[in-house]
Amino acid sequence: MSQALFRVAPLDETHERSAFKSGSAPLDRYFHQQVSQDIRRRITACFVAIDVVQSPRIAGFYTLASTSVLLADLPPETGKKLPRYPSVPAVRMGRLAVDEHFKGQGLGGALLADALARAARAEIAAFALVVDAKDDAATSFYRYHGFIVLPDSPLTLFLPLATVKSTV
Repeated sequence: MSQALFRVAPLDETHERSAFKSGSAPLDRYFHQQVSQDIRRRITACFVAIDVVQSPRIAGFYTLASTSVLLADLPPETGKKLPRYPSVPAVRMGRLAVDEHFKGQGLGGALLADALARAARAEIAAFALVVDAKDDAATSFYRYHGFIVLPDSPLTLFLPLATVKSTV
């Protein structure tokens, strides 16, 4: 295992994406073919981890976009603490992937921490960071990091940003 050092930056046209391979065909296809269009259309923001040693190699990425969560979908103990609006604003981390060469080094957790910090310090209010896990392994990853499962959607999880703000 290498001891890579990373810096996280917004994806731009100078980043070479073609060598990135996470092992997930849908994530790789999105990153290679679609993400630039979504950024231009202001549908998502994409952030990449660049290997400082092998710069400018992309080691991982994640995307963030605005969303909302219906108050009725939240666990009752969470929803009862919030104003009686139909929904609350949130930030959705739509995709998170690590290149196969960098797996097992904690980069996924580091990218998640960066996304949480970025969402928590944003000037536009949001109640939580929301994720849609692709499978049980991803759900376990997010639960390990403190995310809460939505009662009626076992693959959708959230973490209140007030919790994050107290730790960053």
